[in-house]
Amino acid sequence: MKLKGYLLAVTTAVTFGLIPLFMIPLKLTGLALDTILFYRFLIASVFILGYLLYTRESLKTSKKECLIFALLGLLYASSSEFLFTGYDYLSAGIASTILFTYPVIVALVLALFFKEKVSKTVGISLLITLSGVFALSVKDSTFDINFIGLFICLLSAFLYAIYIVVVNKSSAKASGAKVSFYSLLLSSVFYLIKGLATRESFELQSGEIFFDITIFSLVTTVLSVLSLVYAIKYIGSTPTSIIGALEPVVAVFISVVFFQEQLTFPLIIGIMLILAGVTINVISEGMKVSKGKKLKNTHL
Repeated sequence: MKLKGYLLAVTTAVTFGLIPLFMIPLKLTGLALDTILFYRFLIASVFILGYLLYTRESLKTSKKECLIFALLGLLYASSSEFLFTGYDYLSAGIASTILFTYPVIVALVLALFFKEKVSKTVGISLLITLSGVFALSVKDSTFDINFIGLFICLLSAFLYAIYIVVVNKSSAKASGAKVSFYSLLLSSVFYLIKGLATRESFELQSGEIFFDITIFSLVTTVLSVLSLVYAIKYIGSTPTSIIGALEPVVAVFISVVFFQEQLTFPLIIGIMLILAGVTINVISEGMKVSKGKKLKNTHL
């Protein structure tokens, strides 16, 4: 079971890291971002609903849980939109690496708003992670990065961190798959409303585009979510989170191989620093879990 759990954790990280491979070509078709994300989340929610029905998990929720799920849907939808908007300003590899700073942001939010003690380890991980972001900003020995793109991607990471905090601090009693189902479903509703308000067209030009969006949804959302649920079950949240460091590595690999991003020395150093900082933070959180301060792990 341990080997199976590690393989599932790798599957989660790799499939999530493949997002640029699908998202960038879809954006090049001229489809509005709202339309792409509406179909992505709707299709994913339908497949995860099928999984919940197969496992006979109850879909019942209280009114309070409905409000929590609505908030989660809004947070995840907004985080996704900012990430993919960031692709217009930064390379997909750099944008995905910046998003991966979210575990450190979670630790800071818990410290600032829930009075959880900031350990020296968390402080060190924060400094290392910030150094990594700084390294990503260096080009030809000068500080050179699109600040709009950097802000947008950091905002995406912040919103995703808030999403995780809400999951962990709310009173909703639901499995990771059930939380994911309602989050994805309500994210699709968010984009439907937003698209209608801005008069976006939801018409797809061809069956091929619908097929591409379906594969995008299945690989980077459904497979990622379900493999995560079982990875945590078999090996726990801390090892799963550490293996999650593969996500930005895969995204950078995709950007270099398929989208002509230059694999520069500052990029390599930045990625290594961010992965090191986040890994230190994850291990620190794992030690808290072993002492009884349990933190749920969720990932879309």
